[in-house]
Amino acid sequence: MPHWLQLMLDSLAPLLWACLVFTVPLTLLSFAFGLTLGFLTALARLYGPRPLVALARFYVWIIRGTPLLVQLFVIFYGLPSVGILLDAFPAALIGFTLNVGAYSSEIVRAVIASIPKGQWEASYSIGMNWAQALRRTVLPQAARTAVPPLSNTFISLVKDTSLAAAVTVPELFQAAQRIVATSYEPLIIYIEAALIYLALSSVLSALQDRLEHRLARASGLAPEAAR
Repeated sequence: MPHWLQLMLDSLAPLLWACLVFTVPLTLLSFAFGLTLGFLTALARLYGPRPLVALARFYVWIIRGTPLLVQLFVIFYGLPSVGILLDAFPAALIGFTLNVGAYSSEIVRAVIASIPKGQWEASYSIGMNWAQALRRTVLPQAARTAVPPLSNTFISLVKDTSLAAAVTVPELFQAAQRIVATSYEPLIIYIEAALIYLALSSVLSALQDRLEHRLARASGLAPEAAR
């Protein structure tokens, strides 16, 4: 068996373990918390009082205008300077959550704002209050539009979690770095890590396509029209 193939086989188990134990949970938790934060931020910008709108806009401006890696470094390496000590995984989780929240808030805000005002008025005419109209009429329609961009955000997040290696989270990419440090074969190991990321992204892309087709059928649109 060729040396490179044997090395890839020997490295596969620790890489997959790091992926399952750290990369996948970090991705899922960050997206769930980030989407919740993004939804609240979007509502604040659309319907909140002026001070809350300003605060939400400032948060989005800061996060979108600075690199994710810098944000992680500020949280993990910078906050201890003011007495706030965080372990690597919680620090990465906070950083990714804030990042996803800012970007997803713009998506949610745009899709909610795209719903015609007539939908709100029709809901009010049958006795719904604002919260009921939002939950029962607006959000179901907005969700169909939001699925493609939010799915892309999720797929990007899977790859972005490799940055957590910079704050010592032992996820997939840092596991690859540790193997490289002992095997002295960076090309082979980093290609193997890249292939794992590629496989994850490909599976998620396929699931995204199926979800979009289902939503298209549910809304009475042809798949081509939904795209």
